[in-house]
Amino acid sequence: MEKANQTAVAEYVLLGLQGRHNLELVLFVLCLGIYSVNVLGNSLLIGLNMLDPRLHNPMYFFLSNLSLMDICGTSSFVPLMLVNFLEAQRTISFPGCALQMYLTLALGSAECLLLAVMAYDRYVAICQPLRYPELMSGQMCMQLAVLSWGTGFANSLLQCILAWRLPFCSHNVINHFFCEILAVLKLACGDISLNALVLMVATVILTLAPLLLICLSYIFILVAILRVPSAAGRRKAFSTCSAHLTVVVVFYGSISFMYFKPKVKDPDLDKIIALFYGVVTPSLNPIIYSLRNTEVKAAAMALLGGVDPRAMRDLASLSLNHLALTDCYRLISRRKL
Repeated sequence: MEKANQTAVAEYVLLGLQGRHNLELVLFVLCLGIYSVNVLGNSLLIGLNMLDPRLHNPMYFFLSNLSLMDICGTSSFVPLMLVNFLEAQRTISFPGCALQMYLTLALGSAECLLLAVMAYDRYVAICQPLRYPELMSGQMCMQLAVLSWGTGFANSLLQCILAWRLPFCSHNVINHFFCEILAVLKLACGDISLNALVLMVATVILTLAPLLLICLSYIFILVAILRVPSAAGRRKAFSTCSAHLTVVVVFYGSISFMYFKPKVKDPDLDKIIALFYGVVTPSLNPIIYSLRNTEVKAAAMALLGGVDPRAMRDLASLSLNHLALTDCYRLISRRKL
């Protein structure tokens, strides 16, 4: 009977910003607009990558995966959160809370790995251009994408199983906008030392290790760019990875600010910062890639202008041939030196 009393929780109450309804209305408008930009922008990127032959290469394949992760990640909690902003009673069922926690953690972990894969793709493209078709074949790209998605979802499954095995003693008030794993663990009335250890190890492996790989990749990329003889060549090489580098800085900068900032006196401010990290950051990716990537802008203009897809395929073929000739010339110049 005691065990049944400890674990019988049918639904959870999402506290949100208790007693600040006017502020929640403002957040409703802001989050609705940002979420709309996120879904529309990332959907347009996926559509461009599918329709324009010039974007049928590994970099934009991974970008499509990143856009899909951003859409799924925010859609796992934002719609219900927007409804709760307008409701006096904010409840979520136990299965809904479990699914929400699983998806947010899984997609966040997968995005860290995918950003590392994208950095590796840029490293191969710039540092080993002649081996790029071999090292980043279609099969290899698919395997790397599946590895990112699969590892993120496997990690989340492990964390969720360990979390939901804990006794909760009928505590069902979550002090957050959605079912975030740390907020759920605070409700447990049992020992969470194992959960904390496994979560810390997973964070090191799936967050800090990809960041280290990204830094190493860009160190090699920077060295290779500095060896390019012409200023135009250096600008061209850097432009191919500047958008991804900007996304990495925004992504990890947001995480660092959220977890390493000084403690604030108002706990609601912490929740608002976490909310904007989860909602704003994904919406910036399509904006960054649209503003800092000439190929994406050219593809959008071509489709809006009704350019014949066959002409785009011919132009893509010419661009690839020019790139191959440039790479061969660079290799010959290095050997002469």
